Amino acid sequence: MSSTSAASFHKRITAAGVLIATGIVFGDIGTSPLYTLNAVFHDRVITEEVALGALSAIFWTLFFQTTLKYVIITLQADNKGEGGILSLYALIRRFWGKWLLIPAMAGGAFLMADGIITPPISVASAIEGLRKINPDINTVPIVIVILIGLFCFQQFGTERIGKIFGPVMVVWFSFIGILGLMAMSGTPGVLKALNPYYAWVMLKEVPGGFWLLGSIFLCTTGAEALYSDMGHCGRNNIRVSWIFIKIMLILSYAGQTAWLLQHTGETVGIVSPFYHIVPEAIYLPSIIIVTLATIIASQALISGCFTLINEAIRLDIWPRHRVVFPGNIKGQIYIPFINWFLLAGCLGMVLHFRESTAMEAAFGLSVTLTMIMSTVLINFYLYVKRVPGIWVTLITAVFLTIEFSFLIANFQKIKEGGWITLLIGATLFLVMYIWQKGRGIKRALTKLVPIENYIELLKRLSIDEKIPKYATNLVYLTSSGSARKVEKTAIDSILSRSPKRADVYWFVHVNVLDEPYALRYHVDTLLKNDVYFIEFNLGFRIDPRIDFYFRQVVNDLVKSGEVDVSERYEQYYQESEVGDFRFLILDSFLSFDNDMPFGKNFIMKSYFNLKLLSVKEMVNFGLDPSNVTIEKYPVVVTPVEHERLKREP
Repeated sequence: MSSTSAASFHKRITAAGVLIATGIVFGDIGTSPLYTLNAVFHDRVITEEVALGALSAIFWTLFFQTTLKYVIITLQADNKGEGGILSLYALIRRFWGKWLLIPAMAGGAFLMADGIITPPISVASAIEGLRKINPDINTVPIVIVILIGLFCFQQFGTERIGKIFGPVMVVWFSFIGILGLMAMSGTPGVLKALNPYYAWVMLKEVPGGFWLLGSIFLCTTGAEALYSDMGHCGRNNIRVSWIFIKIMLILSYAGQTAWLLQHTGETVGIVSPFYHIVPEAIYLPSIIIVTLATIIASQALISGCFTLINEAIRLDIWPRHRVVFPGNIKGQIYIPFINWFLLAGCLGMVLHFRESTAMEAAFGLSVTLTMIMSTVLINFYLYVKRVPGIWVTLITAVFLTIEFSFLIANFQKIKEGGWITLLIGATLFLVMYIWQKGRGIKRALTKLVPIENYIELLKRLSIDEKIPKYATNLVYLTSSGSARKVEKTAIDSILSRSPKRADVYWFVHVNVLDEPYALRYHVDTLLKNDVYFIEFNLGFRIDPRIDFYFRQVVNDLVKSGEVDVSERYEQYYQESEVGDFRFLILDSFLSFDNDMPFGKNFIMKSYFNLKLLSVKEMVNFGLDPSNVTIEKYPVVVTPVEHERLKREP
């Protein structure tokens, strides 16, 4: 998406865009009323101070963390239409240096970890409403079936999902708002809790009141996904949707608080306060609505994780995977490997915790770290946008104070299960760090050489009949975007081993554009009939079937006379006048002739192991395996200093 089209996309406000934003972006934060107050009063007797204080803290948390930080400030930071913590880093790195990659990777890793716990807790909290009807029901199998169905549905894309989910979520938000309004009709004074004084009383006067912030934080856990999903729906569509959604959320929390005030001295029981304000006459239909809403809630984090990984791949901090674009907007993507990885993680969470109340212990801790990291990056973004330093300092101080308070309060969750999401987040961060460092070391060793230095040698080789012909057309895929330089390994592959004689040598570079359906190419003739450089400029929705496109280009060049095949004697025996093709892919491996220190040795070995998880070049570029040769070459980082052998007499 160009900067002009991105700006237009984010300024545009449409009914369809608002509907999709409601369905895709706000699912996670929109179902937080199911479990937030339940987590606050888990194993706690209901008191007026805590009930009013919790509502007050929820209201102001939504104001500062969601409305001010994300909806107003952070949504301004779009990188060619995309959002998310890694896009934010890509936007500011050229101004502040690459050291900011560390908080960016940490934030991204812990957001992914949160994406593994969000679907299970959302769906489980809905299905557990059945316990009011049947206290002994086993909800685990139902949750597992729903999660499997949800992840199988991802391949159809967020555009189609949004059209289905949008109307459902409009019903959901209207439903919880009306329920809340009905529940507080007899206790309208509950709205006095919007005064921050009541939050202060809870934190200061109630024993252990500060630690309740760990549960209250659950009301805003979907805010980071909101930013990650910006590329799916557009900034202004999200902002307009949030006005309606926030009102409905506050009404729902107020209604639950009204019920809590009517039951002081008691405990919540086996179901959430949310279910206590649902009228008996519509209880079963409400469970259906709640279940649909929680399925959609999971979508916000799943879509956000796809966006996150796609950006990580582009930044060279994550192994390359196959990325599918189901819709016509670049932000709408599907990554099969990540989809099934998240599903496996979600099923593991369900089988380990089994109940939403147990999952609450692990929920929120990792995303608190993500929010702190995003605040650090937003601080530098505001400086880039030339916001006065006093305002930047004030805004950053406010957000960091709030977020570190939540983090400290969440520390109690570590021993209760939070260690799992911390471990997952730390592992994902390690993967990013290893891939980034390994790629950097390997890239530093990759030498590009001027191709004109080898033109005459390639010409002599192509006509030297003493050397057996390797292929009529020998094709190398190159990462170099310049026709003047190619990798030294490609030149060595042709000349330094058994020389590979071919009639024509081709160097091909593939450039993926931000527009969806581009199909263009450019040819540099380095030596007519001997050496050519082709650059394919393909839209992001175009399958890169380089085998097919390359043949088309060569045929076009033959027809235009830019390639002369009249002197090639094999053409009399072959159906194709341009002859056979051989694509040669160079694949590196870590040489045994390395003597690296422990740290670098660990990084490089881990990097090459991670390469096994990435998509292969042959698959990535749509090459026919019958026309492909994969040639291995060693990577030597620190050569071994061998002692000389001594000849025995």
